[in-house]
Amino acid sequence: MRMGRCLLALAALVSSQIATARAAEQVDLLLALAMDVSRSMEQPKFLLQREGYAAAITNPQVLEAIKSGAHQKIAICFIDWSGAGEQKLVIDWSIIDGADSARHFGDLIFEAPRSFNDRTSIGGGITFAAAQIARSPFEAERHAIDVSGDGTNNAGRDVQTARDQAVAKGIVVNGIAILTELQYSRIPEHTNPPGGLEKYYRDNVIGGPGSFVMVAEDFSSFGRSMVKKLIAEIAGDPLRRRTASVR
Repeated sequence: MRMGRCLLALAALVSSQIATARAAEQVDLLLALAMDVSRSMEQPKFLLQREGYAAAITNPQVLEAIKSGAHQKIAICFIDWSGAGEQKLVIDWSIIDGADSARHFGDLIFEAPRSFNDRTSIGGGITFAAAQIARSPFEAERHAIDVSGDGTNNAGRDVQTARDQAVAKGIVVNGIAILTELQYSRIPEHTNPPGGLEKYYRDNVIGGPGSFVMVAEDFSSFGRSMVKKLIAEIAGDPLRRRTASVR
């Protein structure tokens, strides 16, 4: 009787493992979109970011880039991040394989309420995003974190350490630096560090093979920059990345 129960338990375990293996759907890219919602993101800027992300994921050029992959689909999740310990998975892992799925994901981004409004822990955002990639139900050869922000890391863990740990796990960290004109900045040392925010992101935030920084000259141009950035990430090709990197 005991042997019979053991055999049944073993059969159930094997069946469960087979089902899990079948559930690990193959995609071309696992992409965690990590949006800065810190206090420097005043409400109009916050809404422009939300609108920019939503519009970019449904852009025909982005969908064309997705269809150019071997599996013709990617998996993405969407994260809000702010200060230390303030990270939230706003939209869990979803397959994007065409206009309908992209539109649904974009609608969820646009409708999502703001999660935080505190300091800026880029390191915390990267660490949280890396953890989401580790728990993704999908599989891909390429893993990437897409960090947007308008200022330097000023809370939580060291950003370079977080970046290096993500890269060690095979994750590429890319950035989109949103520039703020000095006269409009409430915290100049945060939004306009020595050498500029693009240089700060290049030196401290991005990492991994082929990683890059995209620049949004202001919040109103964020959507256009996001389109270029998504195409560059999805394409996974150095030439196409350089082409997309033109401001």
